[in-house]
Formats: sequence, C-alpha cells, structure tokens
Amino acid sequence: MGFLGAIARNFDHVAGPVVMLLYPLYASVRAIESPSQLDDQQWLTYWVLYSLITLFELSFYKILAWFPFWPYLKLIVSFWLVLPMFNGAAYIYENHVRKFVLNMDPPSSKLPPTQKRVLQMMSPTARVAIENYISKYGQDSFERVVKAAEKEARKKKGTSTGADH
Repeated sequence: MGFLGAIARNFDHVAGPVVMLLYPLYASVRAIESPSQLDDQQWLTYWVLYSLITLFELSFYKILAWFPFWPYLKLIVSFWLVLPMFNGAAYIYENHVRKFVLNMDPPSSKLPPTQKRVLQMMSPTARVAIENYISKYGQDSFERVVKAAEKEARKKKGTSTGADH
C-alpha cells in the first residue's frame, strides 16, 4: 500500500493546485474570449472567493494547523466552486453577493441613460460631487438643477446667436 497510500496522503497537494489554480486560470482565459458574461461572472466570483479563502488561511494558519481535515475541506469546497456541473462560485454570486452589491449602487445608477452618459464624461471628482448631491437632496432635486442648467444654456445660446446676426 506504499505507493497508493502516499498518493492518498498527498492527494490534496497534487489535486489542490490543479483544481484551485490551473483549471480556473484556463477557464478564466476562455471566459475572457467568449461573448457570454455568465462565465465571466463565474470566474471573477471564483477568484474573489479564492482570494478570501487564501486570506483566511494566512490569517488563521496557526489555528488551521490543528485541523488535519482543513486541506481536504478546502479541496472539496474548491471542487464545488470550480466544476461546471456545480458552478458554486456563480451560485454564491447570484444568491448572496448580487443582493449585497445591488443595494450598494450609487445614486447615479438610477439616472436616465442620457444623464448617465454625461456623468461618464465628467471627471471622477465631479461624479462624486453629483452623487453626494443626489444622496443629500434626492434625484428630483438634481433633475430640477439639470433642467435649469439646460434652460440657461439655451437662453445663452439664443442670445449669442442673436448677437451674431
């Protein structure tokens, strides 16, 4: 049982890098090249979770050393996160992370598309100022300011074109 026993004892050392790094790297590159966003979501979520697991391990390595089953538990969780038949990372994103992220949207995300485009052309400082204004006074107030600015711009444009003739 020497050779098979050695493989069984070191299975996590052999399978771990393949399951946790090599296959996800390959699948991530394929996801980048595919037109679908579902696989992007799966692999971006996987890498975030992998990073969190790694941070957890680094932070609690002295405690985890007392649990001989930890490497196997991590391998099982990694299989669940990675394998396409489970898509665990996508499941975690859809059922937990997405709800959290949607509640964190900045106020500007609720603006009409034309106003969003204008915000995208602004500097980050201006965008933050506008989002703070919307948070403080509400979207209706912001829309009134925009309409007043448009009216003022039209008025100035009308005066300048009238003077040119």
